[in-house]
Amino acid sequence: MSQHSHASPAPLGGNLLSATTLICGVLIAIMVTFLAVRFVFGLASVTNVNDGYSWGIWVVIDVMVGSALACGGFSVALLVYIFNKGQYHPLVRPALLGSLFGYTLAGTGIFVDLGRWWNFWHIFWPGYANPNSVMFEVAVCVTAYILVMWIEFSPVFLEKLGMKDVRQKLNKLLFFFIALGVLLPMMHQSSLGTMLVVMGSQVNPLWQTPLQPVIYLLTAIVIGYGVVLFESCVASSAYRLKIETHLLDPLAKIMLGVLALYLVVRVADLTVRGAWSGAFAPSWVTVSFWVENLGFIAPFFLIGTAQARRNPARLFLAGLAIMVGGVLLRLNGFMIGYEHHTGTGWSYFPSLGEIMVTTGMFAIEVLGYIIITRRFPVLPREAARAVG
Repeated sequence: MSQHSHASPAPLGGNLLSATTLICGVLIAIMVTFLAVRFVFGLASVTNVNDGYSWGIWVVIDVMVGSALACGGFSVALLVYIFNKGQYHPLVRPALLGSLFGYTLAGTGIFVDLGRWWNFWHIFWPGYANPNSVMFEVAVCVTAYILVMWIEFSPVFLEKLGMKDVRQKLNKLLFFFIALGVLLPMMHQSSLGTMLVVMGSQVNPLWQTPLQPVIYLLTAIVIGYGVVLFESCVASSAYRLKIETHLLDPLAKIMLGVLALYLVVRVADLTVRGAWSGAFAPSWVTVSFWVENLGFIAPFFLIGTAQARRNPARLFLAGLAIMVGGVLLRLNGFMIGYEHHTGTGWSYFPSLGEIMVTTGMFAIEVLGYIIITRRFPVLPREAARAVG
């Protein structure tokens, strides 16, 4: 797709050494230390997972939540390449970069959580394949999507290296990978919802529904747009740039439309199943349910009018609210609203090692985003000039 020269991306430049990058480096070093212990002495040496709660935050946050927060590239690509909304093209590379890190680290989270991690290759060996398994489909789709995103993002590196011939050849095939980049997230994000369905009565009725595949797919799209709003506001503030409200205003309007569709599906599902009674029981699960849904409702009050959508602070809060709602939807289904039936006395709270590994994963994302945007053409050229 053609772009105007003023909108073509460029490196921001500048010094990579700062308080933020130093903090990220320290957190990553701590993460590596805990991972070394984990891989040598096993999961029990670092985590608090047990027979009642076999999935901890390495799966629920790093994978279930992390992949949802990494849907910005998919959501923007859906607009630009499928619905032919070329005006959003400047948002493609920044959104894709966030997705690239999010999904790569989600795949890493799966690997780290495997008890017999040395058998990871079994996932890709035909002799071990189980096409009837939803977990197999998720693993294959996520792995394939990570590879596709690296290929989609490779023109950024080719531009920096001056490899114009290779980039031109890749451009002829890029449409195929862009199509896969839209299809694969739709498949595995819906399948993450299917994983809740197959868990049966272990999941609280507020989140146990056959419509979870639809719910997870719709919220993945919404979260993707919310993350784009959030990242755009944060990047503009960090680099002291003028926020692109001419792009974020209509994007936010589209987000509200998809969000309204999700809320209709969610309310209708709870009503038809007669599950509303569980939403008023006195428990922390109920509190978490209402906070989750308030996160999805708040954007209508924050950016429901055209004037409000031109306010950067409101756009930021709306994106943050969407992220809170999306994170809690997944935490509630897989952890907070999870009711084990394997015995009595089981409980779970993440260990220090689990928390530090997850924190280190997010630190890699922040550090990687800073390095790549400063050294490679990702953000619009006018942004690079402003920073310069």
